[in-house]
Amino acid sequence: LFAGMMHVSCQDVNTILLKMDKIFYSPKDKQGKVAIILTDKAGKEKIREAEMFQKGRDKKLYRYTKPESQAGMATLSLPDDVMWLYMPAYETPKKISRLAKNQSFTGTDFSYEDMATSAYSDRYIPDSLETEKDMYVMRLLPRTSNSAYSKIVIRINKTYGYPISMEYYNVMGKKCKEASYRYEKIGEYWNAAEVVMKDLEKNHSTKIRLWDMKFDQGLTDDIFTVEKLKPSESKKKN
Repeated sequence: LFAGMMHVSCQDVNTILLKMDKIFYSPKDKQGKVAIILTDKAGKEKIREAEMFQKGRDKKLYRYTKPESQAGMATLSLPDDVMWLYMPAYETPKKISRLAKNQSFTGTDFSYEDMATSAYSDRYIPDSLETEKDMYVMRLLPRTSNSAYSKIVIRINKTYGYPISMEYYNVMGKKCKEASYRYEKIGEYWNAAEVVMKDLEKNHSTKIRLWDMKFDQGLTDDIFTVEKLKPSESKKKN
């Protein structure tokens, strides 16, 4: 894959990765609606909907609204890759342990590690770079042994700097998952309108679509608190 590799400096490789991170985290905050479409190997689909709120790079909340059986479920990501899960059947929100971060994010093909809010440049070391037509192809190696991946190969739009695809390799060095991205420009920001994650071992995929996106609304910190994950008694009665 990396035959004919470009001769580039570490500074160039890091600059490209930092530009990608900046696209992910440029807005001060954002909120929108999310559709999550799960497709099994027989082609059968399950559809969920949620509201998404994010502030900065390390505060993100998903609150599920459909189907009715999952309405009220919520996940909260906080600084230092701390994550919380609230399910209506629980009495209190549950903190996701480091060991659980390799597990499926609420039954999808994304893991809790995939959904981490910390920047790629904080979690991975850019190891190599080449070009393919209008793309950069970059290999990332995890900075710690806690990762479920031995490497990630990312294709990045050379002009705009957003990711086109990611290939994930497990600790045995076998490609286990693939993600593809479709971006759209909303105002001054590039937004991932659609992300598809395929689990190659399970022959299962998850598509996330985002719409009705709003940026820089002035979201307050109190939205992103563990206490707010559990609906208030008044909301339950309503």
